[in-house]
Amino acid sequence: MEVCAKIALILNFLPKLHLPKPMNTLSQLKKPIEADLELFQEVFKNSVKSKVPLLDIIMRYLLKAKGKQLRPVIVVYSAALFAKPNEVTYRAASLIELLHTATLVHDDVVDDASHRRGRFSINALWRNKIAVLAGDYLLSRGMLLALKSKDYSILEIVSEAVKEMSEGELLQMEKARKLDIDEAVYYDVIRKKTASLLASCFAAGAASTSNDPELIRRMWQIGELAGMAFQIKDDLFDFQKNNLTGKPSGIDIKEKKMTLPLIYALSKAAFLEKRKIINIVKNHNTDENRVSWLMDFVKESGGLAYAENKMNELKKQSLDLLYTFPENQARKALEQLVVFSIERSK
Repeated sequence: MEVCAKIALILNFLPKLHLPKPMNTLSQLKKPIEADLELFQEVFKNSVKSKVPLLDIIMRYLLKAKGKQLRPVIVVYSAALFAKPNEVTYRAASLIELLHTATLVHDDVVDDASHRRGRFSINALWRNKIAVLAGDYLLSRGMLLALKSKDYSILEIVSEAVKEMSEGELLQMEKARKLDIDEAVYYDVIRKKTASLLASCFAAGAASTSNDPELIRRMWQIGELAGMAFQIKDDLFDFQKNNLTGKPSGIDIKEKKMTLPLIYALSKAAFLEKRKIINIVKNHNTDENRVSWLMDFVKESGGLAYAENKMNELKKQSLDLLYTFPENQARKALEQLVVFSIERSK
């Protein structure tokens, strides 16, 4: 207990990074559902409590960095599209947030990241073994939250997302070795790895206030399409100029990730250019000059324009599906959330 008290004291003096505040759009969308978000937050806080002092300190540390809360907001509005949000809605939002937080903790271990959301990561403070166990604890608390309340449909939706995320991550790792990702495989990767979590937000929210499987399936599709557009937006960010260096970051290339702009440019390249591109990604991905050449090549080949067009197509498909539901305040909010998540500036 003495050790845990010392840790808690140290945490109060740890330096924090100051990150930009979320866009006003999201803050405005939260206002009509403030009461619902408070009820969600209460469920979420109670679900992570532990009688193990060290674990309880870690959980309280995580709670202080709650982020933008985009996922709970989507869950609440997806529920409100059909009926008034209820206790099942708040548990659904908590389950998804527990899952998401667990994946972030585990990702930081895999990536050896020292910071998350402007604060030290769990593995930076307590090392990898404790971070992995903390992530496992979050996952188990999420499953127990749903099981104890018999929210089986919600648990099934979120479990499907976990399965998809794992498959997508492993598929990307497998393909990264050979760099043989074509456009079809790329869509499969981002649909599973990124879009499935957003899809579960839309579907779980709907399932908390509706038992119509067709409506829930349609809501999953809306989130899936929006999530794929969201990932393509991330691909495009990698080609934006860094404020400090004036050059694009090229982080994805340095990590040997085949993103849509690069895949398109590769498909349009001549034989010798393809060999040069593959060689850079495989063997010279830390060479600033070669990476810079490749970034310019992608842009000149129309890779960025192509990716942006695909992103907008997916956004339109997502919104068109959303418009099949009757217009109300919740539908308008979900429309804004889809647009916000895709047209964000960072």
